[in-house]
Amino acid sequence: MRLHCEVEVVSRHLPALGLRNRGKGVRAVLSLCQQAPRTPPGPRAGGERGGRHPACLFISTLKDKRGTRYELKENIEQFFTKFVDEGKATVRLKEPPVDICLSKANSSSLKGFLSAVRLAHRGCDVEAPLSTLTPVKTSEFEKFKTKMVITSKKDYPLSKNFPYSLEHLQTSYCGLVRVDMRMLCLKNLRKLDLSHNHIKKLPATIGDLIHLQELNLNDNHLESFSVALCQSTLQKSLRSLDISRNKIKALPVQFCQLRELTDLKLDDNELIRLPFKMGQLRNLRFLSAARNKLPFLPSEFKNLSLEYLDLFGNTFEQPKVLPVIHLQMPLTLLESSARTILYNRIPYGSHIIPFHLCQDLDTAKTCDCGRYSISSFIQGTTTMNLHSVAHTVVLVDNMGGTEAPIISYFCSLACYVNSCDMLK
Repeated sequence: MRLHCEVEVVSRHLPALGLRNRGKGVRAVLSLCQQAPRTPPGPRAGGERGGRHPACLFISTLKDKRGTRYELKENIEQFFTKFVDEGKATVRLKEPPVDICLSKANSSSLKGFLSAVRLAHRGCDVEAPLSTLTPVKTSEFEKFKTKMVITSKKDYPLSKNFPYSLEHLQTSYCGLVRVDMRMLCLKNLRKLDLSHNHIKKLPATIGDLIHLQELNLNDNHLESFSVALCQSTLQKSLRSLDISRNKIKALPVQFCQLRELTDLKLDDNELIRLPFKMGQLRNLRFLSAARNKLPFLPSEFKNLSLEYLDLFGNTFEQPKVLPVIHLQMPLTLLESSARTILYNRIPYGSHIIPFHLCQDLDTAKTCDCGRYSISSFIQGTTTMNLHSVAHTVVLVDNMGGTEAPIISYFCSLACYVNSCDMLK
């Protein structure tokens, strides 16, 4: 029985000697082996049959293929398995006084291996077949591959799984029409490149890749980006997203919950609007949304602080002279309550209030004064110089312009008048 992972063996004597461990694991193969008998097997006292010999743990590395042996029977002080679902665990031995720290393991394989180790510790028979005490072959360490690049159909693996230790996977020009579910088992994946395929829809389970930092879906057939992905663990991990050259017409409001994004490419889609909460992407530094169908920019766009911005080739409209007025006098109870909840940052959710009210609150407009409005507002359009939000700006059109229309909302007539006075 074997487990492929990274291992760090930490001596508990080091702190007492004023020393520190190097704090980095190495690729290793853990083997649960049957110890060789020291005496010929025979009947035990009391007429019992000779039992199986206790199992031991062998840790082999590329530099030490013969491995280091550790006794297991009644020799484990404690198991640490809080992060076993992330492929991490620690086994604390009594003798020698070391902690065997495991990481980057397949979570299901790790659970099975730890179960067998527990049985060996208790002196019970291990149901799984045990490995032999032979040096590990170099080919075993090839399973620790961290990068795989596939750029043709003929090279795409159909009969075998991807190496579980992959951190970077590229499968371009493979004719994929859906995301291969085997990829979603790669829990160490940090970069996933599925560009130049025919994928139409993304599974929500991509959000289970807790370490995913870069996702490239350039040149596919996507028509949407799901709310489920926006509300997944990608909120904390995703830094770079490329969904250019697809068929996306709009992004959900929840898209702006991906607040760790620094690079966003939306070129060559069919976007008719950007999420109006764009200003929440505080870490965004690179934004490219060229050759779409954007008529104007959302009001919170002015809150961005970019290094690079490309909005070339959009169908920007000229700002309208007259505003669109949707004021309610007096305010309805719904409008007044919604403004109070948002202004005072009172927590809300579908478990507290109806779902449609949550949607109203999520899509509230923000006035220049900082207050919010739901259905009572004035909508106006002005022109913004894009250099006010980005250091480097690609020209908006062939005429050398760097200005674009931006929509603004006002919660009252007074706010609108004040805004007009400032523009004058």
